[in-house]
Parts: sequence; structure tokens; C-alpha cells
Amino acid sequence: MNIPVADAETLTPPTVTPEEFTDATAAVDRLCELYITATEFLCKNFSETLAGKRPTARIRAFYPEIRITTTSHAKTDTRLSFGHVHQPGTFATSVTRPDLFRYYLKQQIGLLLENHCVPVTICLSQTPMPVHFAVAGQKNMTVPQDGAMDFPLRDVFDVPDLSTTNDDIVNGFGFENPDGSGPLAPFTAQRVDYSLARLSHYTATKPEHFQNHILFTNYQFYFEEFEAYARAQLADPNSGYTSFVGTGNVKITDPDAPMPLPDKQPQMPTLHLKRKGKGGITLVNIGVGPSNAKTATDHIAVLRPHAWIMVGHCAGLRNSQSLGDFVLAHAYLREDHVLDDDLPVWVPIPALAEIQIALEQAVAGVTKLEGYDLKRIMRTGTVASLDNRNWELRDQSGPVQRLSQSRAIALDMESATIAANGFRFRVPYGTLLCVSDKPLHGELKLPGMASDFYTTQVARHLHIGIRAMESLREMPLERIHSRKLRSFEETAFL
Repeated sequence: MNIPVADAETLTPPTVTPEEFTDATAAVDRLCELYITATEFLCKNFSETLAGKRPTARIRAFYPEIRITTTSHAKTDTRLSFGHVHQPGTFATSVTRPDLFRYYLKQQIGLLLENHCVPVTICLSQTPMPVHFAVAGQKNMTVPQDGAMDFPLRDVFDVPDLSTTNDDIVNGFGFENPDGSGPLAPFTAQRVDYSLARLSHYTATKPEHFQNHILFTNYQFYFEEFEAYARAQLADPNSGYTSFVGTGNVKITDPDAPMPLPDKQPQMPTLHLKRKGKGGITLVNIGVGPSNAKTATDHIAVLRPHAWIMVGHCAGLRNSQSLGDFVLAHAYLREDHVLDDDLPVWVPIPALAEIQIALEQAVAGVTKLEGYDLKRIMRTGTVASLDNRNWELRDQSGPVQRLSQSRAIALDMESATIAANGFRFRVPYGTLLCVSDKPLHGELKLPGMASDFYTTQVARHLHIGIRAMESLREMPLERIHSRKLRSFEETAFL
């Protein structure tokens, strides 16, 4: 094991000795101690620098690290898709924000200890902590733009390194740590910090408010209905929901408290109906297009949610469909292109039984239709996602032929991206869309038609999504996180 050592021209916190742990809680406590020491050291020195005290040496601190070494080929209980390494060897991961990920880290480390019967080692990694991420939680401290200081910032402090901030682990590109150890978790500390910063920027809410069950939509209309539902839940002392958080981190616990709208909406407005243990529901309006869908899921994935589901609007492609009908995606025609470099289009995106059943049962529960009668308002089949919103204005012979050959029943711009990124990041995914227009049959999304549709269908559609998530919340974690999402050589951490 290589322990980071400062040279004569580098100022670091005191060197620490690696410690072995057989108790997950104690291991996470130690991670928190190391992280706090590193961030406080960087913040103190950076604050002094901003005050005019030019450092005489490089200022550096390192992320903490979890490491495990196994030598046995003994079989573990592989019914669980995570919690064990795939072969003997040494595996490690750098860690950030152990306070935010405390429950997750405790759970993952606990499974390692249980399955392999060897201690985990908590130490310092070889990855320097960028000062931008160290000061991210400080209210009165920000990093000036490059050139604003009288010396180059990177001459003294470490800054984000995009050459090592990537998705090589989840993409299966043969990632190794600098010392040759294998990856223990799907994301490195720098990759997580990068996404936490992006989430705050795009959603105008702090990452700690995100819940384990994420609903995505592509219409703002769903927000009004979600707020009404959230207030009703806060008014019910038996609901289990504890607070409601909106843009700008405005938090209410009183169902009648105001929720002021910001002067400037973020790119992806987000609401959080919170519950103990992050068991609540987060609603994200990703807007229109596969690029937005990829951006949102790229960053939310580092929070390791238990499921995400798209509840958006779509074009119905069959004459037998009516406006307001539901589409339960069972397969995807991927013509969105934003993930082609990360996940080739020949990779199948399977439907996940647990999510499908939860969605179908939710539709039945809300509409009071069951069995064969449910087919009147819901179809299961292929959803096509395109990157061209106005595909109807081009020669339709090509697209329509592909849509017909794929047996597609609906078309949108986001669902395949969200499902494919769920597959890539090992986050259980699903799609329930509502038909809002039928362009192939002359029913276009015009203002009058849209108003009637939104008035009657938004509430029902959203309540179905919420009901499905509440059903998944009661399901054991090992059932939701399917082995379908795991590749040949997976990280032990979920």
C-alpha cells in the first residue's frame, strides 16, 4: 500500500497510518474524520490565501480511501448482485462526502465484511482533493475564476482533473487504480464531487435533499400536482413524509407554508418529498431532449438511487390509441444518439420485472381497471426516442418504416436515454408515458387539445408514478437491484 507523503515543497495535513476495521460504523466514522481533516486544511489555507497571504509551498490534501484484500476463492451468496468482489485481489475506492453517503457506505462495507470475513482498511488515497470541491460546502467561500488572483491557482492548489474524472469504471473500460488495485465502487471521489457540484447548479437544490426514488418528467405541469400531493402528505401525520423541498432549498414541514418561486428558474427544476432514510420521492423536470435526459441521469447516478422512472408525454403511433392512454415501455428503439459512445446501440436494454409490475399495478390501482380491461387504456411495447423533435417535417418514409419494423407504439425524446443510462449506471429504470398527440394520424399537439389533455390527465399520471415508487420502496433492496444490470466483473459496491 502506498501512503501519500509530502515532499519538502508541499504542505499537507499530518500523515496518517492505515487502520483496519471489522465494524462498518467505525470504518465510516474514520472516513468522516479523514475527510473533515482534509477539507478543513484546504479551506483554512485557501481562506488565508484569499486574505492575501501567498502560500510558500504547494497546499495539498488527499481523499480518504476504502481498501480490501481477499485471497480466497470461496463462493459468496451471489443471489445479491452486489456486496462482494468477483475474485481474489486488492480493491480500493477513493471517497468523498462520507457524511452524505453514510448509510450507503455503512451498508456496502458491512456486506464486504460479512461476505469475505476480512477487515477493510481505511487510509488516505493517492488522489489529491481539488480545492473547488473542498470549499463547495462553505457559505462564504468560493473559488475565483482563473486569472482573478495574482498567481495561477493551480500552482498552489489542486484543481479538478478531467483526465481522471470519467466513467471508465461503469463503462467497463478496464479501469485500474494508480497502484494496480481494482475498483471497489462505480465512481471515484472526483467523479462524485463533479456530479454533486453539477446537481446543485442544474437543479438549484442540494444533493442531500435527493431521495432514493426519482421521477423524471418533461413538463412543468406535473410540478403543481406534485406540490399539491406533497402538501396533502405533510397534512397527514401517518404518511411518513417529513418535509417538502423546492428550488433554492426552500424547505417546509407545514402543509400551509408558502413555497416562494425563485426569480430565475434553474435549468432542471426539482422538488423533493422527503422521508426518513431517503425513502421519499424526488421529481425532476428535465425539459425536452435526450441531452438533458443524459445530463440529469449522469449526475443523479452518483447518489446511487434505488430506482428512476420516466413519467412524460409521448406521441402515440397506433391508430387504436387515444389521447390520454398510457404506454408501458417494454423495449426501446434508441435513435437519441447521446449515449452511442458510452453504450453502443447493439446493447439491449431489458425491461426489469420488478419495475414493470409496480407500474402496471399502479395503473390498475389508480384507474380501477384490471386484467383485460386494462388494455383499453394502456399498451405495453417498444418506445422510440429520437433526437429530432420535428421529425414529422422530414420525409417520413424512412423513420416510419423503422418505427413500424421495431413495433414501436410510442415516440418521445427522453425515455430511451433515461433507461439506457439506468442500465449503464446499474440504476433500476422504467418508463410510463401518456399519449398527448398522434402525429401520424393528424392529431397534433395544438393549444386547445393540449389544455383539455393536461387538465384531465396530469394528476392521474403523476399519481400512478408516485404509487409505483411507494410500492418499490417497500420492496427489499436485493429484489430491486437486479443481476440483469451487472456485468462480468462488477464492483462490490452497488
